[in-house]
Amino acid sequence: MGEAHGFPGMLGSLDCMRWEWKNCPDPWKGQFTRGDYGVSMVMLQAVASQYTWIWLSFFGVAGSNNDLSVLNQSPLFTEVLEGRAPPVQFTINQRQYNMGYYLVDGIYPEWAAFVKNIPLAQSEKQEGARKDVERAFAILQARFAILRYAANY
Repeated sequence: MGEAHGFPGMLGSLDCMRWEWKNCPDPWKGQFTRGDYGVSMVMLQAVASQYTWIWLSFFGVAGSNNDLSVLNQSPLFTEVLEGRAPPVQFTINQRQYNMGYYLVDGIYPEWAAFVKNIPLAQSEKQEGARKDVERAFAILQARFAILRYAANY
């Protein structure tokens, strides 16, 4: 699917979204409140394709979550690390490659599976591809009130 954007081997765009939990039960508020926001929050991690299909979603667990702490708890790479994930194979200039990658923003670590910056000539294409996950979040918020407004318990 990434080939449509000019990125063969791309598995999708990865990002996180914060979601206010308005009616978080009082005993849990301390676990789900970040000091910089002052309200209870849940993090949604997603990998989305150009068609805004969400291929992976993971709601972060309790704690002061940010994109990196959610990534460290996410099942995204569990199967890869355990050797159970099927290889992603693609060809560029008649060379065979066996690993796919995700487009991410600058906060993510320098892992082989993450592409943050590419040459300037392709930066507009990359920005368009990175918008896939942002568009998926916007569609979720527009279609489902549970994500548009503060959530009830």
